[in-house]
Amino acid sequence: MSDLDLALARLGYTEFRPGQREAVETLFARGRLLLVAPTGGGKSLSYQLPATILPGTTLVVSPLVALMADQVQALEARGVRATYLAATLEAAEMRRRMTRIARRELALVYVAPERLVFPGFRGLLQEIDCPLVAIDEAHCISEWGHDFRPEYLEIGAVLGDLPRARVLACTATATPIVRDEILARLGLPPDTPQIVRGFARPNLALRAAEIGGRRERESLVDAALAEALAGPGGARGTAIVYAPTRKQADEESARLTARRWRARSYHAGLDGKRRDVVQREFAEGRLEVVVATNAFGMGIDRPDVRAVIHLGPPGSIEAYYQEVGRAGRDGAPALGLLLISTRDLPLRRALLERGVGDTTPDPAVIEHKWSMFLELIRWAEGGSCRHDAILRYFGDEAETLAGCGRCDVCLALGEDPEAGDPERVTLIVRKALSGVARVHGRFGLQLAVKLIRGEPDERLERAGLTAVKTFGNLKEHAAPWLVGLLRRCVSAGWVSFAGVDRPVVILTDDGRAVMRGERPARLLLPSQGRRKSAEPVGARRDTPSPERPPARAGIREPAELDAAALDLFEALRRYRLTVARAEGVAPFIIASDRTLRDIAALRPRDLAELERAHGVGPYKVAKYGAGILQIVAKQAGGPLHSG
Repeated sequence: MSDLDLALARLGYTEFRPGQREAVETLFARGRLLLVAPTGGGKSLSYQLPATILPGTTLVVSPLVALMADQVQALEARGVRATYLAATLEAAEMRRRMTRIARRELALVYVAPERLVFPGFRGLLQEIDCPLVAIDEAHCISEWGHDFRPEYLEIGAVLGDLPRARVLACTATATPIVRDEILARLGLPPDTPQIVRGFARPNLALRAAEIGGRRERESLVDAALAEALAGPGGARGTAIVYAPTRKQADEESARLTARRWRARSYHAGLDGKRRDVVQREFAEGRLEVVVATNAFGMGIDRPDVRAVIHLGPPGSIEAYYQEVGRAGRDGAPALGLLLISTRDLPLRRALLERGVGDTTPDPAVIEHKWSMFLELIRWAEGGSCRHDAILRYFGDEAETLAGCGRCDVCLALGEDPEAGDPERVTLIVRKALSGVARVHGRFGLQLAVKLIRGEPDERLERAGLTAVKTFGNLKEHAAPWLVGLLRRCVSAGWVSFAGVDRPVVILTDDGRAVMRGERPARLLLPSQGRRKSAEPVGARRDTPSPERPPARAGIREPAELDAAALDLFEALRRYRLTVARAEGVAPFIIASDRTLRDIAALRPRDLAELERAHGVGPYKVAKYGAGILQIVAKQAGGPLHSG
């Protein structure tokens, strides 16, 4: 029996879970590892087991005090000497634990990131033999991510003080661009091994639906809860309903209580005692439904959550998948329902531009967070298997399912996806964008729809827009269909919004190029007519019979990459990280993941071809084009053209 197997047995386990042995062996062999696996995937063993083998005291940085306490208790029950440090401890107890650390009595010490700013603790770390530093929830170090915590920025300096220590960064949610930023901020080299696995959750029936108002929202929520829990008192588990605001959480909780569900609300506006009661009742199974803001869920590990319902979209796919991933952790069927509405796009843009407090938000940060939100909307409105799209987004290509057969898109797609006639699609999109060009910077999305519908409106008349050729150029289509079309144009990056108090639509540079026919209009048009409530955003109206297998994905955004293109994508990521470090900026400033994937798919041979990639304008071509083309040519082994 190997040393690893012996250590595993001492911890009370009979075998490794998928990926765990590989992670531990990589950490020992290379001394550095970035491990990306979903919550519940067994990441903690990847540092707990080495800590029982290595001499000295392993340091684990974690933001969740409750989780630290639970893990320390579980380790001590297995005979492993461990403790944790957090601000919740009384001064005398803190001193006692610090003394035990100084005496080198412990194999593991968990600390909250705030502890890292104390000079006394930093000095203590340099005096003891610290063979391994593990950073849990490592995505919190990403300043542009969905869960940034400023205190995580201290970790890089701590690692600088411990040059001989092995480093393990763990996270449950990190796209390639966030992984690059984690490495940059921790000071780890670009060739640090990265293991990404375990994101496939085929037991989750993922769905997204567009709602027209309150009644439709309530109907869909009630239907989903009835399906998942078999009605109030059904004893089939529990559900989490995420609400965009505290007020909506309280209102929806009251509504569900009136419908005889054992439901409570949870948000940061409640006092700590009330939040603790709700969390305890949920953990003990006394609640059937918790209606919460995103303040709820960190460290929650109930296996029998049968449904996670979002009343509105969160800020990114990362945030969404972390939250919906709290369903079905026991492997049994569960559902995730995301509801979106017409107001979500301009509202999110206004919130981003408003910022927090009196500080003016950085325009680059606004655009980055806006693009993260649009990725979620693209996912909701896309025409491909929802699971496969998420796996590709996180870079977990190896686990794609070729269609999960459970999500709403797989169930609604027929043998051939409704891609539509490319010429017809292009004509319709260009007409719609010409309408946006007319109201650019002056009016909102609804006025743009009225213009291309040819509906009289005194604001359009005063602006002289009822006499232009664009007026009524798509009058054959219903207003809701045109709203859906323009929203997809927003998701594609051709239309955006500006303004805080009264958001107006604007035509982007990419949109202008599409309108002029300089770039293709690759878009899946909305279904004709009013979509049924249960039908996915962007799906066909017909549903395959149970005997007919679900079709594979239709239009994929971003595109699937073959093996050579994936190698090129990884090479471009390494180039991006090197340039970002040299310029002292976040990696997304150089290029987004979507841009790098597009370049990898296009394999441009000159600057003109490079400019066809998403998000690559003349400025970036001039600044980074030569370097990018060198990477492409080197991977392809072909000639380089200056173009």
